[in-house]
Amino acid sequence: MHQIQRSAAQTVASVLSGASLNAALDSVWRRGRQLSVSERGAIQDICYGTLRHLGQLRAVLDQLAPKPIASPELRTLLLTALYQLEYSEAAPYAVVDCAVECAARIGGDHVKPFANAVLRNFQRRREALLANAAALDEGRFSYPGWWIERLRHDLGADAERILDMGNRHPPMTLRTNARRGSASDYLHRLRQAGLDARRLDNDALVLVRPVAVDRLPGFGEGVVSVQDAGAQLAATLLDVEDGMRVLDACAAPGGKTAHILELADVDMTALDADAARLQRLRSNLQRLRLSAHLQAADAAALDAWWDGNAFERVLVDAPCSASGVVRRHPDIKWLRRPSDIAGFAAQQRRLLEASWKVVAHGGKLLYVTCSIFSEEDHETIGNFLARHPDARILGAMPGRDGLLLPDDEHDGFYYALLRKD
Repeated sequence: MHQIQRSAAQTVASVLSGASLNAALDSVWRRGRQLSVSERGAIQDICYGTLRHLGQLRAVLDQLAPKPIASPELRTLLLTALYQLEYSEAAPYAVVDCAVECAARIGGDHVKPFANAVLRNFQRRREALLANAAALDEGRFSYPGWWIERLRHDLGADAERILDMGNRHPPMTLRTNARRGSASDYLHRLRQAGLDARRLDNDALVLVRPVAVDRLPGFGEGVVSVQDAGAQLAATLLDVEDGMRVLDACAAPGGKTAHILELADVDMTALDADAARLQRLRSNLQRLRLSAHLQAADAAALDAWWDGNAFERVLVDAPCSASGVVRRHPDIKWLRRPSDIAGFAAQQRRLLEASWKVVAHGGKLLYVTCSIFSEEDHETIGNFLARHPDARILGAMPGRDGLLLPDDEHDGFYYALLRKD
């Protein structure tokens, strides 16, 4: 257990120093090749949980240790231990004893009484400490203050519900490959394999309990993919037909690209500025037995990739703050800064301007983000429409004028479908 707790603390410390959670965990896996599957799972659970509830845990620790803790790793060790005491099923005595021993390895034996006192005091004063933490917005919601205020401004009465939703575990949702069978057929296969699931209105299948992908019948043969139900709306909204020229301007890792190809025989060009991520797209298409023209290129740099032939359908799944998928990536809320949102919006405007040039007359462009911040969504599209009289926004979008807020069935997305007149 010592290695689990120490590795989790080091990982959270890396994230709070600026690393993404995925990158920090990859570093742990490289260093700890001897770790078992269960040990890796425990480390990952502690890291995700600590980052989900970090605002609350910080507010509690600040009461227990009001003086600054010099060692970042010792501080994160205490935060991860507080997470385990409050949210995990681990025996409290084992959590405390292990954390105290890990504290000694970090700072020496003289640190042991301090770590022990902090954690024992939490157990004794738990209710009062949590109540005091909840009196602060960051302690109550476990988001930075600027994020809370932005959602209150953008979403009004929905803000607190969405903040709460972002701290829950996300659903595991499947997309059946329409070339290989129907959702009903695959639901039957799941039940035969002892996996319970339910079918949503758009034929997405939500597992009652998440499982490793190798337990999904036919996954390796391309029968099914893991994709959020909200993300699965993109391919149907784009309204593709056989024979069309289609561009996915920001394609990796390829879920939406593959879904379009599953629905129609189209001439697909898939771009991504990151060559490594494009390789993931290639692997996904190979598993699904699909093909597309793949190119590592910045979609906004038209001279580098475009041959002058227009596309009847264009998907712009733009880089964004990812504020709508924060429950899958809890590090995001602690790594983002307020200035980042304006930077993403500028990048989105650049992509939209370039991508609009390659849309054929009468063609459609679908703009997508996994953000729920208005500056990246409604404001970006409103400004674009004001600059382009040949662009007409089409109705019947999901959610609130295209804004799909996260709930128990799907993540948060924004969709805007534009027609070029």
